[in-house]
Amino acid sequence: MPMAAVEIEAAIIAALPGAVVEITDLAGDGDHYAARVTAAQFAGLPRVRQHQLVYNALGGRMGGVLHALQLTTIPA
Repeated sequence: MPMAAVEIEAAIIAALPGAVVEITDLAGDGDHYAARVTAAQFAGLPRVRQHQLVYNALGGRMGGVLHALQLTTIPA
């Protein structure tokens, strides 16, 4: 069963309090998403580390219930 956009958003905000998360369903199938995450926690971090913070927030769901996530991170 695919992961719902609201679940993705909630997981990211739980791990990165105060983050602004915008989720777009790219294929309309609930399986391919784009996420734009703006968070103060990204300040001073390289992009790879910013993305790791988001993937860690999603736990082991990437590649499982969450098939694809196009990620854009922005320091607040």
